[in-house]
Amino acid sequence: MPVKIRLQRHGSKKRPFYFIVVADARAPRDGKFIQKIGTYNPLTVPASIQLDRQRALDWLHKGAQPTDTVRRILSFKGVLYLKHLLRGVKLGLFDEATAMEKFQKWHSEHETQIKKRQEASRGTKGRRPMVTPTRRPERRPEGGAAQA
Repeated sequence: MPVKIRLQRHGSKKRPFYFIVVADARAPRDGKFIQKIGTYNPLTVPASIQLDRQRALDWLHKGAQPTDTVRRILSFKGVLYLKHLLRGVKLGLFDEATAMEKFQKWHSEHETQIKKRQEASRGTKGRRPMVTPTRRPERRPEGGAAQA
């Protein structure tokens, strides 16, 4: 049974809200699912994402395939990076403490970048960009001859 991690659409028309779910690949988009692992709201600036990182990681280890959008979300939240680090632990490249230290360092840097983006979006929210007015060329009367 192929399992996918994908988005399940909720919300009203033109106001989407998504659940991040683990479902059978043959099930319809908004149909039956195995487990809900998070939410995604693209209408907020920046988009708000709640994700159970451990559940998502467990499903990835079991072989669940994320869709393209969910792959971006998992990458943004650091789940794919954590999976990469744990693969290095399994291969014996470094120990688990080093992997968690690397992930914590990445996570703290990522959080500061998100805070900067939020501050920047709040700062430009009320202002309108300055537009310089353009002058239209004067219209000449038809016929080619200037009237005096």
